[in-house]
Amino acid sequence: MNKDTIRAYALKNAIHYNGKANPGAVISGLFAEGLKKEQVKEYSQKIKEVVEEINKLSLEEQKKDYEKFKDLISEREVREGLPELPDVPKKGIITRFRPAPSGPLHVGHIMSILSASMYVDKYGGKFYVIIDDTSPETTLKESYKNIKTDCDWIFGNVAEYINSSDRMDLYYGYAVSLIEKKKAYICTCSADDFKELAMKKKECPCRKKTEKQNISDWEKMISKNSKNNFKQGDAVLRFKSSMSDPNPAMRDFPLARINEHGHPLQGKKYRVWPLMNLVVAVDDMELKMTHIIRGKDHRDNAKRQKMIYDVFEKKYPWTFFTGRIKFTDLVLSKRKISAMIESGEVTGMDDEKLPTVASLKKRGYKPEAFRKFVEQRGLTEVDKVIDSKEFFQILDTFNK
Repeated sequence: MNKDTIRAYALKNAIHYNGKANPGAVISGLFAEGLKKEQVKEYSQKIKEVVEEINKLSLEEQKKDYEKFKDLISEREVREGLPELPDVPKKGIITRFRPAPSGPLHVGHIMSILSASMYVDKYGGKFYVIIDDTSPETTLKESYKNIKTDCDWIFGNVAEYINSSDRMDLYYGYAVSLIEKKKAYICTCSADDFKELAMKKKECPCRKKTEKQNISDWEKMISKNSKNNFKQGDAVLRFKSSMSDPNPAMRDFPLARINEHGHPLQGKKYRVWPLMNLVVAVDDMELKMTHIIRGKDHRDNAKRQKMIYDVFEKKYPWTFFTGRIKFTDLVLSKRKISAMIESGEVTGMDDEKLPTVASLKKRGYKPEAFRKFVEQRGLTEVDKVIDSKEFFQILDTFNK
């Protein structure tokens, strides 16, 4: 890696950021020129020296100098900053982050959703954090406070925190509307029987129920007093899509089920809990989301939610499906992290062995360092495989 190439990338970065180049950003750009991760340590001092030299120049001097070296910039080099979004309203965008309160937030959450918060900073608008707490059996009471603390630190622009479990009447109302529009029905088939029908592309007998029958069965699901009500596992609310859809996951997918497990906030107030696709579609419609950035593993969910949008004749938000950053040697399962904390293997959720937001904050990382990393990566559907040593080496450079 010659000094002129390093200088070209440093000048480009400096010009983009008002005359101040960042060594970490330069390193990220040089990967396009063939820099290997095992070479970062070897070249880091040389890159630092070039950056310091360039940062002493005026912005005009940097621009003039860049003209001599710009041809050394690879066409494959990642653009500076996040790309522009399409269809941005004058008042800005409305977007969201939906963490489940089932354990500590970690670096994976930061990398997947920070760009959404950054776009609200860029265009204005609202960034909601909607706590997805409609699975009573996995919801942890302490997670509500922890999520707010972590999000206030890493994002700094949350417009409002919303608990899904506080909106149950809203979800129930949409469930009834879907039944009335003949786009949902109560299914009493066993899970195995329905799966067999779905794989054969055959319609469930419950599909033929009248609206009146479905409303009556819905009441039997939500009622806690009737002797004739359904028990847990007896019935589910299904969306009426197409049982011949090429994708089996789209065939009459479930919207709500009976779950009598106690809830940390709601107790035993509700016995029917909406599932993700109903909850997300309703919240996105009601809060008037304009742009959604989510992992590409949610493509099928987005298709299901668009079906619900279509029933209510609503325009589905612009959506981008991001590739994952796959860490080869970090524990990112909230369940496993919680187990490590409970067993005493680590001292708490801010233990420096963990990749949690609380730990990263305690270790002295700043939100701006993560923003620089996200800017360099941009919006991409390509997965990135990285180990913790390489990741934190780059992050440390940004953090300085």
